[in-house]
Amino acid sequence: MAQRPFITCHVLDTVSGKPGAGIDVKLKLISPEHATTAHWTAKTNSDGRVPAWTSSTEINDVVAKVKSELGEGEQMVWSLAFETESYFGKGKTFWPEVELRFAAQKAEEHYHVPLLLGPWSYTTYRGS
Repeated sequence: MAQRPFITCHVLDTVSGKPGAGIDVKLKLISPEHATTAHWTAKTNSDGRVPAWTSSTEINDVVAKVKSELGEGEQMVWSLAFETESYFGKGKTFWPEVELRFAAQKAEEHYHVPLLLGPWSYTTYRGS
């Protein structure tokens, strides 16, 4: 069985109360800047989840390398960008894209980032 990615996410459509299926998502390591220019993409599945990322570079390999180079007290900063306008329809949302940036600590093994999404508002939290 494949190891789960360092970062996973899911989307819940708060208007319909159903998973946000078919949303394009882009994941990028923002900092440390020298670490990589790699990014990963995915589309939420029928359960609104991103269980795996598409890229020529395996995310867990990049994370392991970056962690080995981080100094004491340093952290990684990540960006998750959700293409929400294509999900709701052009002109039917205030948020054409929702970008979530968060800091990941060296000692952590996994981050799960849920997005609770409506056409006029959104919220997020650190999942488990």
